[in-house]
Amino acid sequence: MFQEFKEFALKGNVVDMAVGIVIGAAFGAIVTSLVTDIVMPVIGLLTGGMDFSDRFILLKDGAKEAGPYASLAAAKAAGAVTLNIGAFISLILNFLLVALALFMVIKAMNSARRKPAAAAAPAAVQPPSKEQLLLTEIRDLLKVAR
Repeated sequence: MFQEFKEFALKGNVVDMAVGIVIGAAFGAIVTSLVTDIVMPVIGLLTGGMDFSDRFILLKDGAKEAGPYASLAAAKAAGAVTLNIGAFISLILNFLLVALALFMVIKAMNSARRKPAAAAAPAAVQPPSKEQLLLTEIRDLLKVAR
């Protein structure tokens, strides 16, 4: 049983998958930073300078303190129930950027796979021309005459 597990764990596919998961997690952190640190401030600037990631709708005041709240963190600290629209939009942007990046990587891999296959394909064999057939026939007749 240990031998079977060892064969399974050391197969190329399992190792490739593990590497992909680790790289994917690191890539996810990069995309999250891109969205929260670069894209969302630009969106905030375009919308009049508001911090878009801090946008929320108050559903119920907190038990500790009544609203209005200056920020999402203040609302959470007061125990308020909120609908976090800014965080949701940030996650949607994260997803779209990750999906776009994966699409580009897969597209590049697919085009890289197609090129060597097309280059390795043998050229179509053309039938001999009339001159080649005639010369072959003459050569064969000369061999017989000797």
